[in-house]
Amino acid sequence: MSANHTLKISGIIFLILISFSTFFTVQQGEKALVVRLGELTGSQNDDGGQIYLPGLNFKMPLIDHVLRFDARLQTFEQKSSRILTVEQKYVLVDYYVKWRIEDLPLYYKRTAARMSLAQMSSNGSIGALEELLGQKINNALRAEFGQHTISEVVSGERLNIMSKLQASANESAKNLGVKVIDVRIKRIDLPNEVSQSVFERMRADRERVATKHRANGRAEAEAISAKADAQRTVIEATALAEGAAIRAKGDAEAAKIYNDAYLKDESFYMLFRSLKAYVQTFNSKDLMVLSPESDYFKFFKGPRR
Repeated sequence: MSANHTLKISGIIFLILISFSTFFTVQQGEKALVVRLGELTGSQNDDGGQIYLPGLNFKMPLIDHVLRFDARLQTFEQKSSRILTVEQKYVLVDYYVKWRIEDLPLYYKRTAARMSLAQMSSNGSIGALEELLGQKINNALRAEFGQHTISEVVSGERLNIMSKLQASANESAKNLGVKVIDVRIKRIDLPNEVSQSVFERMRADRERVATKHRANGRAEAEAISAKADAQRTVIEATALAEGAAIRAKGDAEAAKIYNDAYLKDESFYMLFRSLKAYVQTFNSKDLMVLSPESDYFKFFKGPRR
């Protein structure tokens, strides 16, 4: 009786354990695969592996092993990769990559299938993927930097280079089952052996550009000054011509007035001209010696009787 009771209890415990090993839970932000005797279960897609989404799922007890993968956006950083530029100068490049799993069965076959279950449970597949992805991005970096100078990769071409890197890395990462969301260059440093020569060359380039700008400025200033001088000469000549014409016209009109006055009353005209001459003479400080009998003073004398 005691042996039967023990056997029943053992059977119940065994059934409970089987039940617990039959179901498994996938958390939010995760996806899972089930490996049965070394092969992926299911035939849901071309890669022959069924993807288990968050929630409660079923598996065969004892022979199935659940592999959980982080489906969230991942980030890994690469520090101080030595990259050669078109000038045959090395630069040290720090960058980071954002990626996520796009094709889980393919991702498993390219990375996790080479590891033990213990390594899989410790996210070893992510480390393996980042190692492979880092190699691909380093190759893309070398290819892209090999077409540019140091000054280009640290200035205006930097955004364009990162855009090309992202596109190239995403294309090469497709056979890993992941999608590269972004590649960002954080820092570009120069090794000590090339820093000084590069700085000197960049300074010489800036000085050459500054000299060119100054020369262009002087040439433009001289052109503006010459144009202004030419305009001034034209304006002065025009003004002198107009002034001469006005004076000539005025002299002609004055001569006509004098002539008309002379023709109308000769005596009055002579008196007017003499009075005008007196005013001009006596307002000056010149000393003149004239005879009282001179015609100059004829209008100072009384009328003849």
